[in-house]
Parts: sequence; C-alpha cells; structure tokens
Amino acid sequence: MQQVQVRAGQPVTAKARPEERFALIGAGPMGLAMAKTLVEQGVPFQGFELADDVGGLWNIDAPRSTMYETAHLISSKKMTEFADFPMAEETAEYPSHRELKTYFHDFATAFDLYRHFQFGAEVLSTTPLDEGGWQVKWRDKAGTEHSQNFAGVLIANGTLSEPNLPQFEGEFTGEFIHASDYRYPTQFTGKRVLVVGAGNSGCDIAVDAIHHGESCDISMRRGYYFVPKYVFGVPADTMGGKIKLPMWLKRKVDGAILKWFVGDPQKYGFPKPDYALYESHPVVNSLILFHAGHGDLKVRADIERFDGKTVHFRDSTSAEYDMVLAATGYKLHYPFIDRTHLNWQGDAPHLYLNCMHPTRDDLFVLGMIEASGLGWQGRHEQAEMVARYIAGLKTGNSAAKAIRAAKSEKFERATGGMNYIDLPRMAYYVDKATYRGEVTGQIAALKAAQS
Repeated sequence: MQQVQVRAGQPVTAKARPEERFALIGAGPMGLAMAKTLVEQGVPFQGFELADDVGGLWNIDAPRSTMYETAHLISSKKMTEFADFPMAEETAEYPSHRELKTYFHDFATAFDLYRHFQFGAEVLSTTPLDEGGWQVKWRDKAGTEHSQNFAGVLIANGTLSEPNLPQFEGEFTGEFIHASDYRYPTQFTGKRVLVVGAGNSGCDIAVDAIHHGESCDISMRRGYYFVPKYVFGVPADTMGGKIKLPMWLKRKVDGAILKWFVGDPQKYGFPKPDYALYESHPVVNSLILFHAGHGDLKVRADIERFDGKTVHFRDSTSAEYDMVLAATGYKLHYPFIDRTHLNWQGDAPHLYLNCMHPTRDDLFVLGMIEASGLGWQGRHEQAEMVARYIAGLKTGNSAAKAIRAAKSEKFERATGGMNYIDLPRMAYYVDKATYRGEVTGQIAALKAAQS
C-alpha cells in the first residue's frame, strides 16, 4: 500500500480507508519494533504517542517516563540491541538513558517510522464496535479531541509507568516518594534515606542515596540473587549460553559462578532468597554489595509500621528517616481500554504468548513480557510474529489459521516449566529460551506458508 509522505509528528494520510488500518499505541522500543514490522508486512496503521518523540521510558522528558538521571541498562548493549540495528561502537557497554534515547531516534529515522506516528496524542479510550473493529478517541497536544474507527488496536504503551504503591500501617511525616518520582541524586542531599525494595531500580537508587544523602538503609521483604555487571572485564551476560543446559544443571553451574564472583550476600546482612535461582529476576549491580560490605548501607527487615519519622521493622528494630523511597515496582496499566476486553485474570491479561487475545484478531498487547536476557530482539520477534499473523489472516495463510485455532484452545505463556514466585510483576514473566523458541517457530511457519 502506498503511504503519503508527511511531516514527522503529523497523522499519516493513507490510501487505505481508516477502517482498514490498525491503531498502534506507543512509540517506545516495543512500539517502534511493531511499527517497523507492520511496514515490512504491508499492514496499514496509525501510530499514537503521548510524548513529543520516540523512546518511551528511555525518553526522560516524556510525560509518563519513570527514568532517573543516573539510569543505565542492566543488560549489556550486545544482549539488548535490535539484531538488525546494532548500537554504535562508541556506545557504552551499559548505555545511559541519553544514549538509548539517541539510539531509538536513530532507529526510527533509519526505518522511516516518524511519519507513521502522531506525537503529543493521548489515547483516551478504545471501544469495540458492533460491526467489528474499534473506535479510538484521542486528544492532541492542543487539547482537541478526535475519534476514528480502526480495524484493530495494538497496545504498546509499556509496563513501567504506573507505580505500585504499598500500604503501610501508621503515618510517615517525612518525605515519602515512589521511585517514579525520583529524578536527581540531589533529592537526597542532607537526608537520612530508607529505600524500600531491593530490585534493580531500588539498588541503583540506594547507591545514589549513599553518595548524596546523609545515610541510606534498604528495607527488604525477601532475598535476591546478585549478579555482577562484569566478569573477567567483560559484560557478565555475554558469557555462557552457547551450550544449552537443563535448568537443574544451569542453576548449579551459574550458582557456583555467582558464589565465586559475588560471595555470600548474607555476610553483609542481606536475607537469603527463599526461591531457586531464576525463579525471579536477579539484581544486576556491582556496587550494592560493595557498599554494604563497607558499612555504607544497612540492610533492614520488612516494614511493620510508621510513627512520625520513625520506621518500625518486623525484626523489632526501628530508626528515623527524613525520606522513604518506595522502589516497589509498577503495575500493568492500560487506562484507555476496559479490562474485560483484555481477558484479564489475576495480575495480568491472559493472552496467547503474552500478546494474542484468545478470541479476537483485532486486539494485541505488545511488550507484556519480561525475561532475563530477552532484550529488544526478543520483543522484535514478538512484533514480527504479530505482524505476520495479521497479514497472514488477510491472505488465508494456513499457519495464521493454525495460530488462531491454538490461541483459542489454550493459554500458552511459555514459562518453560519455571515456578516463578507469586508476585504481580512475575505474572507475565517468561523463560527466554522457551519464549523465543515458540515465537521464532511461529514466524518460520508463517513464512513457509506464505511462500
């Protein structure tokens, strides 16, 4: 289909009737991957992005970005980048958010994606139509509201924008913020800081507080496995993986390596994990254990209650703080669509391979996947599968028909048999090898049936 060239940031005017196009919501890494593969498969669409530029979470100036100034990738560039668009050689091994914003700008430019998006567009609602398709309402940057019907909706607005705020007994009279409100290390200046939660962001932010605050403690509900960023001078995630090991053996091998390079975190006061390695996301941080070992950081138990500036912990200890920062993660948030349309069950929508609705072929959720080492290439593969599926349904592709039957019969999440811990953030966690194997297998089938 011939597309009309327009200025970047303006709506695309296509020859296809509006009802033939899909609405794509979001221009972060997943939205860009989806846009690229839709173009490649000849599927017409209109993109909507709330911010003024691409990048999603990594565009720190975006209205709903939860990025902070010192943030870097926790995976190396080689293990994260799109396979067909490598990061520049001069990019740091663990790039900053600034480098990544440039990367996504360059990606969108290289594949001519800007013209497909309307920027400064806030999607307000998506409503299924009786005759098929969806009505999409959005507000432009001038405040004018619009409505248009589309053949389908592709949701790619990210998973890390809606704070998961815990409830505590009592009242804290100091400053209480969520990690999403954190931007600059100077926010800690002169303050006694308690970071609640020891995931990757919590540990990164605690290191900032150590350097800029008066003191820093960290409150942990459970233990974590810690992984250094470098091993023998190279990014840790680039080592190994060439030989596929059964999980029981992989745990033994990787556990031994962690003990060798990390030691025993319990010696520094960290609780012992009550789950097996890989049943939750490990913490990739080379500094948190260093500071704990030097006495710069005190590990605290879970919080029992607040009393003014005093925080009481479940081990009967207490301490006073000027700031409590809740690094307690995020919730899936799709405010522009009714949860019932997403087959929502428990803490997440139940979708085939975390993206395909069991009964609808006009609604997809992209990027609702997490896995250690999945990277953006794993998400690009998800996008390619969806784009090929949409295109295949139009041409009568037999593999697309097979996927349609499969997704209506069973819920397939691709955990690889892993018993992930029961937390909301793990509700859409997958095993990388199992997931990529399933998705690339579907892509191969769709390709074969097309030729």
